[in-house]
Amino acid sequence: MKIVSLLPSTTEILFALGAGDEVVGVTFECDFPADARNRRVVCSTALRSGLTPEEIDQEVRGKIAAGEELYRLDEGALRTLDPDLVVTQDLCAVCAVDLTTVDAALGYLGCDGQVLTIDPSTLEEVMTSISVIGAATGRQQQAAAVIAELRRRLDCVASAVAGRTRPRVAVMEWTDPPFSAGHWVPDMVGAAGGVSVLGRSGQRSERTDWPDITAARPDVIVVAPCGFHLSDARRLATDLLASGRLPPNVPVWAVDADSAFVRPGPRLVDGVEALAGICHPGVQPAVRDVSAWVGTTSANTNPSRSTTSPRATSSG
Repeated sequence: MKIVSLLPSTTEILFALGAGDEVVGVTFECDFPADARNRRVVCSTALRSGLTPEEIDQEVRGKIAAGEELYRLDEGALRTLDPDLVVTQDLCAVCAVDLTTVDAALGYLGCDGQVLTIDPSTLEEVMTSISVIGAATGRQQQAAAVIAELRRRLDCVASAVAGRTRPRVAVMEWTDPPFSAGHWVPDMVGAAGGVSVLGRSGQRSERTDWPDITAARPDVIVVAPCGFHLSDARRLATDLLASGRLPPNVPVWAVDADSAFVRPGPRLVDGVEALAGICHPGVQPAVRDVSAWVGTTSANTNPSRSTTSPRATSSG
């Protein structure tokens, strides 16, 4: 079987199931596992590089308003690869190439490969998506084993944090303008022994404002900017901490969003373990390659400062 994966998360799932040798095409974002980078890139971004979060927001909103694509699908690569299976999503136009574009390209090229859409919105649905991909690739047993190991790790976290006070956690998926993290992230916070005060399980990420963040009374703020790994997330969190926009006397953490928060694959459990270390440091050690403490907001921060530019909702 020849498989093209148009999502970093499904690429990770396919490799976890042992189907990596059958993956012949990936996107420019597919950076895990390292071997995925050796596959042909069939999808690239239409966004300019080197933009600030605010500039990314403005460019994304502008392209969506103009009906322009955010991703470029290489039809020549698809024709050459002639895949039997194309795995994509129909959840968020900001996260991956649009499903209608995929269908149109395959039809135009005369490719008769199956198109499988994976659209999880909760942590439990992420587990189900692993089973679905396992069935589509004839790897049901491998999928069951992967899911069992992920559930075992989640059970270990649940046991470690059971009976402890659950801190109020605000996870920010974007910093300029501020966005809460929705979809499966609130589930991750709950699994880690916290209470999500921004974002709702199974719902899209939402635009918020700085006063709303203060009103949520978070005990900890986690900066998890979609599209960023830990080093850049830490830089954005440091800038945000210095901005004076956050509520006073709250610890701020940065996390590797792309590796363990916004891509609905097996490594979300890494994110749960990292959150457990943030919420309950005396019980669960912080996962240092996934999370980093940035600092604590000062007592004289000014949460009334605000931005006005809304970002297209996305997660993962």
